[in-house]
Amino acid sequence: MRDDVAEESGQTIRVAVVDDQPSIREAFTRALASRPDIEVVATGASGNEAVAIAAAEHPHVIVMDIRMPGLDGIGATQQIVAAGPHPPRVLVVTTFNLDAYVYEALRAGASGFLLKDAPPQDLVAAVRVVARGDAMLDPAVTRALIGAHAERVRPRAEPAEALERLTPRELEVLRLLARGMSNAEIAGVLVVTRETVKTYVSRLLAKLGLRDRVQAVVLAYRAGLADE
Repeated sequence: MRDDVAEESGQTIRVAVVDDQPSIREAFTRALASRPDIEVVATGASGNEAVAIAAAEHPHVIVMDIRMPGLDGIGATQQIVAAGPHPPRVLVVTTFNLDAYVYEALRAGASGFLLKDAPPQDLVAAVRVVARGDAMLDPAVTRALIGAHAERVRPRAEPAEALERLTPRELEVLRLLARGMSNAEIAGVLVVTRETVKTYVSRLLAKLGLRDRVQAVVLAYRAGLADE
């Protein structure tokens, strides 16, 4: 079964929690394990442990700290994403004073991030969002950080050139993605089914040569679509 449909199909979401602070690790584990649709299959305290857990336990989602001794969360995410065709999705947890690392984590392949002081229900919701293939892009925080850091690393190739490959409807979907909308929210705006939105997202990712929704949002910011 594909990882991105685990939650939608009713399959238990397998989660690993990796953080070098025992208190954080234990709190996250308690919050997640208390939900009937989530199973915490492993915990770790370093990036190297995260890589080993991904290979051995095949979780659907890894809740990953950024700053850890040895291999950090960014390096671990890079290795995990590069290891196979359907790697676990990575939800990065961070604090406000670590925002300089957020964009690098997303570039490494993370599916989103959550602030460490978020309430337990937000952590649970974020894991479910990431498990079903959506990006965890909080409108109040994440989009601003992605926009700022995307601008700093603007590539030489203009994103507008790539966007010419999209149909008007695919471009509209991309614009809504850049606003942090989920598939369900986009479906409501466009008055189509969620499956139709998933098809549009898959097509635009393929046309743009992008790995996932997070990369699509970054490209949209670079192209100025989020400001329209």
